[in-house]
Amino acid sequence: MYTYGSDNAPGERRVVVVGGAFLTALIYRPFSMALAKGLGEGWAVDVYDRRGRGNSTPQPEDYSMATEIADVRTVLDTTGARNLFGHSLGGSVALNAVQEFAGSSHEPAKLAVYDAAVNIQGSIDTDWLAGFEEAVNAGRIGLALARMRRGMQPGTALARVPEPVLAGLMALMSRTRVNRLLTELMPSAVGELKAAYDEAEDVRDFSVLPANTHFMVGGKSPAYYRETARRLHAAVPGSTLRTSPEGAHGSIPAAFDELVSDIAEYYRG
Repeated sequence: MYTYGSDNAPGERRVVVVGGAFLTALIYRPFSMALAKGLGEGWAVDVYDRRGRGNSTPQPEDYSMATEIADVRTVLDTTGARNLFGHSLGGSVALNAVQEFAGSSHEPAKLAVYDAAVNIQGSIDTDWLAGFEEAVNAGRIGLALARMRRGMQPGTALARVPEPVLAGLMALMSRTRVNRLLTELMPSAVGELKAAYDEAEDVRDFSVLPANTHFMVGGKSPAYYRETARRLHAAVPGSTLRTSPEGAHGSIPAAFDELVSDIAEYYRG
């Protein structure tokens, strides 16, 4: 786990960051540093590697969303943090964790998510997952990357490229530093994507979230994130919904100024 800001910050001034699929804690370093600075003196931002990445242990054989929820509980106990932030698939983990923690001592004082990857009553198309897993298991990295790109970015120009052509392009791109990291994390990504997407969740199940939950979404992110955020916001009384017009799905790790400022203001408020 990595801490940015004041190491001795009290729990009410600590924010735990739960990262997305294919991303290690160190990739969130620029965002975590910027958020700690935006929060100000006496605040801390803690970010940890989820199972199967960075310095964490591998995913266990019985890995599921319950594993992720137990890990969030452990991190909150270890840091004493009273605030939680989730990005992408980490947003799904954070929402499911707080749903389970509702009414207990682990329920955070404040919860915010950006582009939460939650399958709300079919809001996310999961048809591509089986083919992605098949390609990963066969060691066909270019094909796996192609199926992932087409599945997670529907409606884009990239998604319209014929699969064999895109697979060849992805195979060449897999030699880049970023895609080498994607390749290393693919086996763990299969498990976490299935854990997050396989079962379509009922939006009513999230109505127990704290009334001050802050849903955030990028104006340039894939449309299903915006639809998911809209449904969740409508289901959680008292929650807020913020769309960042220039925000994209990767704007959190990139420490996009507008988003960092909004997140810092939410937790300070």
